[in-house]
Amino acid sequence: MSCSKTFLLLCFLLPFNWCFSQPFNSNNKPQLGTSSIKSIISEMTLEEKIQVVVGAGLDSQASQSDDGIIGDVKGRVQGAAGSTNSLPKYGIPEMILSDGPAGLRIDPIRHNDSINTYYATAWPVGLLLASSWDTTLIASVGKALGNEAKEYGVDVLLAPGMNLIRDPLNGRNFEYYSEDPLLSGFIGAAYVKGVQSNGVGSTIKHFVANNQESNRLNVNVNVSERALRELYLRGFEIAVKQASPLWVMSSYNKVNGTYTPESYDLLTTILRKEWGFKGGVMTDWGGGRNTVEQMRAGNDLIMPGAEFATQTILKAVKNGSLDEKILDENVERILALAVNSLSFKKYNYNNTPDLNGHAVLARKAASEGIVLLKNTNNTLPIVKINKLALFGCASYDTFTGGTGSGEVYSKDNVSIVDGLKNAGFNYDSELELRYDKHITQDKIDFPRPKKTLGKVRITPEIFFSKEQIEEVANNNDIAIFTIGRQIGEGKDVDVEDGFNLNELEKEQIKTIAEIFHAKNKKLVVIINAGGAIETVSWHNSADAILLPWKAGQESGNAIADVLNGLVNPSGKLTVTFPKKYEDVSSSNNFPGTPAKRPKQVNYEEGVYVGYRYFNSFNIEPAYEFGFGLSYTQFEYRHLKLSSKKFKDFISVSITVTNTGHVAGKEVVQLYLSAPAASLDRPEAELKGFAKTALLAPGASQTVTFKLSAKDLASYVTDQSAWIAEAGKYAVKIGASSKDIKQTSQFALKQVLLVEKVNKVLTPQIAISELIHKK
Repeated sequence: MSCSKTFLLLCFLLPFNWCFSQPFNSNNKPQLGTSSIKSIISEMTLEEKIQVVVGAGLDSQASQSDDGIIGDVKGRVQGAAGSTNSLPKYGIPEMILSDGPAGLRIDPIRHNDSINTYYATAWPVGLLLASSWDTTLIASVGKALGNEAKEYGVDVLLAPGMNLIRDPLNGRNFEYYSEDPLLSGFIGAAYVKGVQSNGVGSTIKHFVANNQESNRLNVNVNVSERALRELYLRGFEIAVKQASPLWVMSSYNKVNGTYTPESYDLLTTILRKEWGFKGGVMTDWGGGRNTVEQMRAGNDLIMPGAEFATQTILKAVKNGSLDEKILDENVERILALAVNSLSFKKYNYNNTPDLNGHAVLARKAASEGIVLLKNTNNTLPIVKINKLALFGCASYDTFTGGTGSGEVYSKDNVSIVDGLKNAGFNYDSELELRYDKHITQDKIDFPRPKKTLGKVRITPEIFFSKEQIEEVANNNDIAIFTIGRQIGEGKDVDVEDGFNLNELEKEQIKTIAEIFHAKNKKLVVIINAGGAIETVSWHNSADAILLPWKAGQESGNAIADVLNGLVNPSGKLTVTFPKKYEDVSSSNNFPGTPAKRPKQVNYEEGVYVGYRYFNSFNIEPAYEFGFGLSYTQFEYRHLKLSSKKFKDFISVSITVTNTGHVAGKEVVQLYLSAPAASLDRPEAELKGFAKTALLAPGASQTVTFKLSAKDLASYVTDQSAWIAEAGKYAVKIGASSKDIKQTSQFALKQVLLVEKVNKVLTPQIAISELIHKK
């Protein structure tokens, strides 16, 4: 009897609904979901297997540049970054992949239809989210972001970005979380858990050491095994073990001579064998050079996909240079993910996520991560002020996010001036008119592209004479100057006129301050940037400094909530602000050699990145890692350790009390100083953090941490192992890496081998690393 006749006979014998809910398989092929994956692979032709591991390609190449591809498809979800191929005869679906570090990046308008729109929430950038130090909040943002992906028909979100912030000039720092791997790891894990609670896959990227945009497609990163293990791999390791992301994206760069998507040691030995990763690995768009080596390495999916990759794999299998069993393994991992995808489950997405509800959460998330850097004589919150003067182009044309694949097309972006309007502030409308005219004309003269890779134009500031500022000061009670910096994918930041303020900006801030101060009026400076900038040259001019980074579509509203005191700022820095760029430990070797298009970059700072360097070598920063002020004060008391001798773990608890007059939250940070008898160690390292609940004046909360053996250990290269040295360990609890409130000690009686790993990713050249002697 034929297959079709058998199916019709079953329709008479079984319930009607069952019959027509089953896929009709006229080809008599094994089906994904009902047959084993291995049986499907055994039926596939070689060409069909290759279709699974090579992406479907791009319909539009308009987003290409010398520095890579953003990605753009015009199929089921227009503007998504890419998709996989479907094989209907086996029931294998197309999976849609979309960028998403700060929100879903898809086209908001399709087929010139302005009625049915597809806008997404522009969330605060990763750097701001991490500045909240609140993993519960991050998980809620991830859940909402994942819901938008789900309701817009996206299977895989290409986020979060988890590269370590090694240098303040990296153009994509806004997407990442921190200079500290532990903080990055736990923030990233919370994000992944939130996204994947929707059935959407999350992709941690860019694996690994993609810490610059300069020649990112080809640069070779020379880095020691110890620095790799302790810093650049550690955040990814935490996220993999804590959150089980479904996907990992390999990076563009080489590590110690090998492109990361072609590195078996990285993608299989470390990621799969040591960490137990069970998901799929994809290339970054156009990443790597040798497609066959990518298959061997365990890079399962080649994105965005091209005929060249297909033909290369086909030829390699046929001539025996690629074992088909390896290809089968790649296919098997992808199909294991496909069978759990929303597309396979035929989820009936509605294209109407709760954007209004998400806007409320975006505003809360932004306000929780805003950092108050200075507040002389209670300049903030702004109360009993009749009228304020807004200076700086970014006050009116606020940068809500970065550019490139981290850009989001949201329906409404609230500028700082609009946020102040919404909050009921009275402001100088004549200044607004002048700025609007200036900004509009600059955009006419220099049109901005829809999608940007590389250098981004920033509207230059207006020059105001002393007489003009004097007139403004006579008519307003307080001044606000917003420093604007836009950065993005494809271009690193310039020291001059990027990290540093230009002469016009410094002169205007100085003059505004002098004139307003002469009238007993104050100046607030807002930093609207995607990374650390220089502050020393103008710091003394400002009475208050507020750092909202790039706060997403609700930027203006969130900033206003902090300015008027509706929200007490509780954000803390996740990166160090140096006094000058030359104080940064990587400044002598960033972005590598030759400088214009580096082929090599040597990580000579070793493990001394960020606060590890500043604190160990006694370099005074402008603002240290973990710093952030509040409108209230907190007292730390009763530091307790569960034992004075380490065995298996130690619990640490401390009580935090709000001793001020307004409710507030505090970020409690635990640092550990380890003995350095045989191994060079940083002065102290972050080993735990927690954010309190909103504490009313006089209220207290006890925070508890748990230190494991891995927290005590460092990576010892010649033993390929994580080892904790014997001796005394100092527990330091504080409000920042330098503001330590309470200390205690415990002892480890003997050397402890915590974890033995494989000796891989060895540098091919000698690296002269920094050494710190206690």
